[in-house]
Amino acid sequence: MHAITRLSCALLLATLPGLALAECTDAPARGVIWVGCKMAGADLSGADLRGAVIRESDLSGARLDGTRLSGADLKFSDLNGASLRRARLDGARLGAARLVGADLYQADLSRAVLDVADLSRANLDHARLPKARLYKTKLVGASLQHADLSGARLAKADLTDANLSHARLTEADLSDSVLEYALLIEADLRKARLDRAQLTGADLGRSRLQQASLVDANIDSARFDRARLDSALWTDRSRCASGSLGRCQH
Repeated sequence: MHAITRLSCALLLATLPGLALAECTDAPARGVIWVGCKMAGADLSGADLRGAVIRESDLSGARLDGTRLSGADLKFSDLNGASLRRARLDGARLGAARLVGADLYQADLSRAVLDVADLSRANLDHARLPKARLYKTKLVGASLQHADLSGARLAKADLTDANLSHARLTEADLSDSVLEYALLIEADLRKARLDRAQLTGADLGRSRLQQASLVDANIDSARFDRARLDSALWTDRSRCASGSLGRCQH
């Protein structure tokens, strides 16, 4: 019994340093731990928060412009309406985070994990998201013009009404995604996977779809005006001939 009691006390004491670090009043710093903190509207512009743990916290409306958040853990946090213009979020974990209406203009989200996050109506113009994970991410009405999503994983993501014009989506995985009425004008989708994607009413005018796969995709009312479809795998599994422009030629 005494051995069990001593073990319990030792385990409790071992947790105390971690708890001390979890103070919401701690100053912004690399590796800081803010869990469950109320920081709505806070100004953290330019702060160095690399490797910080900011889970389940309220940062709605906060200013994080130019903030360094590389490798930070922001899972389940509320960043609705926050400004993260040019923020460094490479390798950050934002699973299930809420970023509705957030401004991520030119933000670096390379290899970031945004699975099941909500970025509806967010501004991601010119943002960098190469190899980012966005499984089941909600991007309804979001703007991703000129964004770099090369190699990104967007399987089952909801991009209804999103604007991806001029976006780079080479080798991106968009299988089972929803792109209804999305704008993909002049988007680069070479070698992208769009299998079973919902493209009803989407505009892919002048997009580059060479060697892309659209097997079983729903393209009802979708527009492919002057889209380049060389060697694309079409909805019926047929291969588009070289020189296919605007429609899949066999």
